[in-house]
Amino acid sequence: MAERRTAQEKTGETARPVFPKRAVITGGMPYGNKELHFGHIGGVFVHADVFARFLRDRIGEDNVIFVSGTDCYGSPILENYRKLTENGSFHGTMEDFVAHNHDLQKKALEEYDISLDYYGGSGLGRSREIHRQVSREIFDKLYQNGCLSKITTSQFYDSELGIFLNGRQVEGQCPIEGCRSEKGYADECSLGHQYMPAELIHPISTLSGKKPDMRDVTNWYFNLEDCRGLLQEWVDSLKRASNTRPMLIRVLEEFLRPPVIYVKKEFFEQVESIKDRIPDHTVEEEEKKPSFIMEFHNLKDREKACAVLTENGIYYRTGKTLVPFRLTGNIDWGVPAPEREGVGGLTFWVWPESLWAPISFTRAWLEKQGRGAEEWKKWWCSPDAEVYQFIGEDNIYFYGLAEMAMFMATQGKHPSIHPDPGQLQLPSLVANSHILFLNKKASSSGKVKPPMAKDLLEYYTAEQLRAHFLGLGLGIRSVSFQPKPLNPKAGERDGDPALKEGNLLTNVLNRLARSCFYTCQKYYDGRMPVGKISDPVLRESRETILEYERLMYRYEFHNVMSLMDTYIRNANKYWAGGMKEVSDKDDSDLRMQIVVDAFHMLRTSIVLMHPIAPKGTEMVRDYLNFGKEFWDWDRIFDTVYDFMDPSQGHTLKTLESRVDFFSKHPSQLK
Repeated sequence: MAERRTAQEKTGETARPVFPKRAVITGGMPYGNKELHFGHIGGVFVHADVFARFLRDRIGEDNVIFVSGTDCYGSPILENYRKLTENGSFHGTMEDFVAHNHDLQKKALEEYDISLDYYGGSGLGRSREIHRQVSREIFDKLYQNGCLSKITTSQFYDSELGIFLNGRQVEGQCPIEGCRSEKGYADECSLGHQYMPAELIHPISTLSGKKPDMRDVTNWYFNLEDCRGLLQEWVDSLKRASNTRPMLIRVLEEFLRPPVIYVKKEFFEQVESIKDRIPDHTVEEEEKKPSFIMEFHNLKDREKACAVLTENGIYYRTGKTLVPFRLTGNIDWGVPAPEREGVGGLTFWVWPESLWAPISFTRAWLEKQGRGAEEWKKWWCSPDAEVYQFIGEDNIYFYGLAEMAMFMATQGKHPSIHPDPGQLQLPSLVANSHILFLNKKASSSGKVKPPMAKDLLEYYTAEQLRAHFLGLGLGIRSVSFQPKPLNPKAGERDGDPALKEGNLLTNVLNRLARSCFYTCQKYYDGRMPVGKISDPVLRESRETILEYERLMYRYEFHNVMSLMDTYIRNANKYWAGGMKEVSDKDDSDLRMQIVVDAFHMLRTSIVLMHPIAPKGTEMVRDYLNFGKEFWDWDRIFDTVYDFMDPSQGHTLKTLESRVDFFSKHPSQLK
């Protein structure tokens, strides 16, 4: 909660942010219809992993659980499976299909050093069984608390094939005013806007290519619009928190607006002539806008107005607002929903069950560790713990409104944004803007196809890409990924934008580390010289550590990279300038002082870069001959001499010539 996140503690002269005693980090849920592309890795998983690794160092690795998994259900998976089996590209069952893609996803995550404790599948193995149990438990709580409605609505039906159509089996235009998505589907567009199926413009069945009919079906819906006041209170609390991204607030508040209809001004007189048939509303008109706005008291009134406008041939678009959140559907491949009030044979719609899937994965992980059945509550239901969910901008509606409202609704008749111990706590959302590809929005279902995650590793190391994705600043705005090897417009002499942050590792930090080791081997018999670290060096290190911690608390990963760029380059300048002076004066005492200071700067550098470049920094620690306690933030202000007995000396591992701690990709050495 906001109060917990904004709490501060005094340490000496500096106010430092407080982190929870325990933390769960989630990294989104890729659909089980394909392997991972660059957006999955660069837009979500790298950021989640860096924060998880930081928290392991900051609060202890036993106090952090990092989970994610394959989203095994949903119409995109059904549609891909249908196409691939029809053309003979895949042979096997639906479960075989998602299991195959799950394995590909897991391999890609491992190749990028994503340190998940558990990567499950909502429809695979033990996590499948636990997920079904969790789904039943949440449905029952919502039902018992009076938060669900049985609603009969019109659903798309392909009369030529004799089947109901779901999700990606219908394509058209999004009805939401101002939407720029390439495609609208049955009840949401490619940008995540929600609407009722009947509102979709120009619907076409992807199975037959024909315009589908509308037939009545009955499903369970969560009464999301009843939670408007509670959600607004929650959003207001986020505004007071220092680590809430402005983009998150902006998107959330767009959906908390009252129900509105946008009508072209050319229809104004026609609307006036039938206004007595339209429910009570207000009209807002701006001089420079092509449409006027009709604002309604509730969603039902807007739906009635839409029907009247449609009957009279008046073109309109609806605005973003809270609509009933569908919990169930009639797709066979899904998590079975409980039968209630004579409505049975339904499965959960993929979005709601994917929102609580991280709970299922946490429970599966703890069970695997031999922990008790109620242990998960210490992580999800305790004020001492915090759940950090890393998501993309398109999913803010689901995680930021539907999930928060459902979690609060499980509390009982009097829900609060401040849950009691034992109740589901409200997660912290870390939402990133779109990561573009060559200045265009790429998606597997769009015109611009994204490069696969594994393919990028043919040109870059995982650590080069991790550093670059972190430095893009996706928490502020959409940014383009422009790898030179994949950019047809890049000239031979052009630099590679994707190597900017990676060069800090392979050139600058690598040089500092190698210089320290080689100098010790040459002048000090491979032992670390003992001396007093200069006060300015200690002071800069401390200031950098404190600023780094503040930036991590606020999820400002691009500023973390900028901070480390400055610190590591300053360390190299100090080394280069000092060693030049040593050479000019042939001063062995000065040399030792430079080396003593440099080792402290190297310690600070690799501890702070540990979450970002884990393999390279672990290699440095290994050659320093220190244990894992080297990363412990309880000792973050310690020097290298605090990890050894200075009177006994400390021998370093021998670094052979041309060995790099942070290597370039072989393709970059040609």
